[in-house]
Amino acid sequence: MKLQNQLNAAFSLLLLIILTVTGYVIYSLIMDLLIQDEQRQLEQKGEILVNALSDRYENQHPSQLQEFLKEQDLQLFLYDRATDTILLSTLPDRVVQGFTRENNLADTSKQLWEYGTDKFVTSRILFYPERTNLELILLTPMSDLRSVQHNFFVRLLIVFIVGAAAAIFISYFLTNRLVTPLTRLNRQLKKIEERKFEEIQPIEATGEIKDVARSVYDMANELQRYISTQQIFFQNASHELKTPLMTIQGYAEGIKEKVFDEAETEKGLEVMVTEVARLKAIINEMTLLAKLDSEQEIYHPELVDIDSFINHIVERALPMTNEENVKLTYEINEQFTFRIDEEKMLRAVLNLVVNGFRYAAAEVKLTATKNNEQIVLTVEDDGKGVPEDLLPNIFHRFVKGKSGETGLGLAIARAIVEQSGGKITVGRSELGGALFKITF
Repeated sequence: MKLQNQLNAAFSLLLLIILTVTGYVIYSLIMDLLIQDEQRQLEQKGEILVNALSDRYENQHPSQLQEFLKEQDLQLFLYDRATDTILLSTLPDRVVQGFTRENNLADTSKQLWEYGTDKFVTSRILFYPERTNLELILLTPMSDLRSVQHNFFVRLLIVFIVGAAAAIFISYFLTNRLVTPLTRLNRQLKKIEERKFEEIQPIEATGEIKDVARSVYDMANELQRYISTQQIFFQNASHELKTPLMTIQGYAEGIKEKVFDEAETEKGLEVMVTEVARLKAIINEMTLLAKLDSEQEIYHPELVDIDSFINHIVERALPMTNEENVKLTYEINEQFTFRIDEEKMLRAVLNLVVNGFRYAAAEVKLTATKNNEQIVLTVEDDGKGVPEDLLPNIFHRFVKGKSGETGLGLAIARAIVEQSGGKITVGRSELGGALFKITF
């Protein structure tokens, strides 16, 4: 069953239960209210009759009183408490006898009298003065009240049916608005499953569904980017590995077939050693990158003093400063400690520093600042900066500039920083070159 039908069925069932319980309570309550209202009306009529009869009873014959009472078109008894007898009644004798037989007339607490299969609402009014022991008892059959109750309930039922129909229509309309975006979202997910990323479109929705749709859309874009990156990675990896292997194969076959003289053979062996070392470096960095991306347990964070951390970077980069004839400067705005895996973070920042040495003209600058709860490490140089076409993919594997080596250094730096809970970005430095910013 579709979600929309399930929601409508659940709402309809809940509405039916609520209306049934409400109808039953109202149906029972109506009868109680009708009985109370009828008793009040009987009491008002009885008091009027008692006042009229009190003036006439001593001066008129009982037959005259009988005629007077019958003229009122009421069902009533004139009851004598002292003798426990009915003196006068507007009802037939057999009915009076039936009431006398089935009910205790002296019981003043009983409000409903029984006769045959019906019940009667009663109201008793004493004559004044009370020493007369006379009481006027007025009756109304419950069948009359049930007729009123039935008519009221039929009208209430019509209101319930109309209200339920309107509520179900509104429920259908609202659930349709709720389910339709989910149906469209499901179609987009099918496209993601089939990898038809170019056909994915944002859907119109509101509330939490809008947030979910936005997340799915972003996920699809990220997944498309990831798949594209993986394809580029394998292409670049195969190219980076294939080139030295072909070189090694060429020299190996030439040496085997003895087509080289002694000098060329010696040169070939040197090239083969160089290419093997290059292959080893690429494979080691690829293995390291795979571990950094997948194995969180290789990280061992500890509190590290920023002064000590910067000094270690400067010490390790010192040979390169002499070799490249580039000055390395650093600045720390205040002393602080932060929690990192020191060895791996040194690797990440050194990769950025080494990258800066490759492209810098004369200076690479390292800065450490702390603002409130945010720690920022920056590495910038005075070179030409990162080309615009490389900016979106600069931290991807095997993406490198003209002077790059394996194209894995920045990817390793990104993996270490992100696994350490930080964020790395690239921009343009005030020195003129690239600016790499690590934020914790």
